[in-house]
Amino acid sequence: MGTRDTEMRTRTFRPVLVVAAISTVMAGCKVGPEYDKPKLPAPAAFRFAEATAQAQTLADTTWFQVFDDKALQALIQEAIANNLDLKVAMAHVMEARAQAGSAKSYIYPEVTGSAGFGVRSASTTEDVNDTNHQSGVYGFRLSWEIDLWGKLRRQHEAATALAVASEQAQRGVMVTLVGDVATNYFLLRELDLQLEIARQTLQINNTTVDYFQNRLSGGVSNRLELDRIQALREQTAVAIPEIERQIAQVEHLVSLLLGRPPGPVTRDRLTLAEQSPPPIPPGLPTSLLERRPDVMEAEQILVAANADIGVAKSLFYPSISLTSFFGGVSGDLTSFLGGTGGVWSLGSSLL
Repeated sequence: MGTRDTEMRTRTFRPVLVVAAISTVMAGCKVGPEYDKPKLPAPAAFRFAEATAQAQTLADTTWFQVFDDKALQALIQEAIANNLDLKVAMAHVMEARAQAGSAKSYIYPEVTGSAGFGVRSASTTEDVNDTNHQSGVYGFRLSWEIDLWGKLRRQHEAATALAVASEQAQRGVMVTLVGDVATNYFLLRELDLQLEIARQTLQINNTTVDYFQNRLSGGVSNRLELDRIQALREQTAVAIPEIERQIAQVEHLVSLLLGRPPGPVTRDRLTLAEQSPPPIPPGLPTSLLERRPDVMEAEQILVAANADIGVAKSLFYPSISLTSFFGGVSGDLTSFLGGTGGVWSLGSSLL
């Protein structure tokens, strides 16, 4: 009996061993084209720019070094912490990373545990013939789809590329957010200076109107000169509410970027003696293209689409899966886990 059992087990395991050997040999096969980065012809240098200046680029400098303003830095930090669009982009990154991890898990075998217990009662018209049957099964199940043609690996490649693309999309939102906050901050300072100049001009116009009013009262001037000065004063007075309205609109926009209710925005006063910003180094065209988040995001989407071609091609070929189960059986709930009966199974499927 021992020799016969050994022969039966050998015959049972033989197909499984053959399939495992074939899968080991063909595990390195992947159908579909490999990604080839497109050639982007770009000029070696910008026209009308010095070669020494193109060795540097503004992208090498962090935003808090570019914007050397404490108030602006505080606003940008608040926007990074509270902006809703940035939080959405971060959530998309986490989602894409989780999907990439899920796609990678399909490459490896899947192990699940299961347990079940049931009671069945059969009765007749005579009480003595009532019978109760208890049965329970517990164990572990192993399932594995052999990646002969690289379908699962291509899916993981596509999911990883999409995760990187989502990271670049988040980076693009970050760059846009910092730029919008800085642009509107400088616009507010400009509008503040315009408002201050308009108010000073209105005071001068009031003084000028009083001056020509006195000249008219003294008979030195005429009514036409006074009317012209009064019209100029009203024109300046009308501009002040318009500037205040523009300031309120920009403050509301900055508040929206900061993720807080509309309100005043703290900022420094802009003076006429404000220093001009340093010149921006142009950098090299090729390096600027490689730094743009939208370009890098588009490239990763192209990588994912290229991997999807391999996934689609792999569906033309057979798919082989292995399944196995090992556990025990019991006829009584009190000895469910201590039952002496055992059960196991091995199988494979071809699709």
